[in-house]
Amino acid sequence: MRLKQYKQAIESSNIVSKTDINGIITFVNDEFCKISGYSRDELIGHNHNIVRHPDVPSEKFEILWDTILSKKTYKATVQNMAKDGSTFYVNTTVVPILDDKGNIEEFIAIRYDVTKEVELRLENEEKQKLLFLQSRQASLGQMIANIAHQWKQPLTELNLALFNLKKSFDAGDHDEFLKYYLDSKNVVKNMSNIIDDFMNFFKPVREKKSFFIKDAINDALMIVDKVLKDEKIKVIKQIDDVEIVGISNELSQVLINIIQNAKDAFKQNSITKRELKICTILKKGESIVIELEDNAGGIDDEVIDKIFEPYFTTKHSSVGTGLGLFVASMIIEQTFEGSISVKNKDKGVVFTITIPLKHPKGCKCCA
Repeated sequence: MRLKQYKQAIESSNIVSKTDINGIITFVNDEFCKISGYSRDELIGHNHNIVRHPDVPSEKFEILWDTILSKKTYKATVQNMAKDGSTFYVNTTVVPILDDKGNIEEFIAIRYDVTKEVELRLENEEKQKLLFLQSRQASLGQMIANIAHQWKQPLTELNLALFNLKKSFDAGDHDEFLKYYLDSKNVVKNMSNIIDDFMNFFKPVREKKSFFIKDAINDALMIVDKVLKDEKIKVIKQIDDVEIVGISNELSQVLINIIQNAKDAFKQNSITKRELKICTILKKGESIVIELEDNAGGIDDEVIDKIFEPYFTTKHSSVGTGLGLFVASMIIEQTFEGSISVKNKDKGVVFTITIPLKHPKGCKCCA
């Protein structure tokens, strides 16, 4: 009697089906019919792939069959398609039922509907992708401005070299002509290298690789080098050359955003003596901490807890989008599985980025 009650409880609160060893449906409960839109007559006797969604790769079903035919329980969130073509998602547990000899007799699958939860997660992921794109576009605008800064001096040098080139040609001075010709080629080469550096930074790399944290920091400083010089910001570095796993240019993007924010704060608060300290701290070989500390006046205590929220900014709308630090937090949390925080300290703020160390094979960085 009690076993019957348990069975009724399971069937009334879950989506249940049974198939034979070939995947042919032998039983479905009312909840399965309700979510799939099929009647019992349309389901029983047919292959369970009747609710298979065409977007699901065949590899996933191969894993399912490999698992249950090995007499193991299979668990996954599965995307299915109802009779009317709509999509539904179910958390699924498939259990092989064995006979007295240990042979598979049938499979029973118990599911529950998670469509709303999955759709909400997918919607949030799409929103995050859009925010990343908007932030990337804003960063591209900043990079173009930085290229313009970087090119000012070599353009002046090139203009002078061309003037002298013409002058030496008119004077018939072959040696001087050759000197200024080579000077001009060297300036053009350096300008080309600047473009290459910026293009490399914006390559859409998504594969995680091991890289040295010092390289990512130096890449970021190279991108904003001219801005730092123009704004007379002194950079003090104490960096350990530790190897980490992730996407190098995404870490550089985070650092550039923090540096740009410090630059804006220096100007906004009319700070004359401007310092930015960048240091790394190795924590027992388990994580690496990057600290960026400025003396730009700090952040109002009433808003400091909000600065990682999307679209929040303390700047004028013509200067800030409010996406930079939000995207920075997403990069650190998702790409590097780390954390980022900020606090006021002395006459400025300190951003703390903590990244767990995942050592590549053969790495001796913390030996």
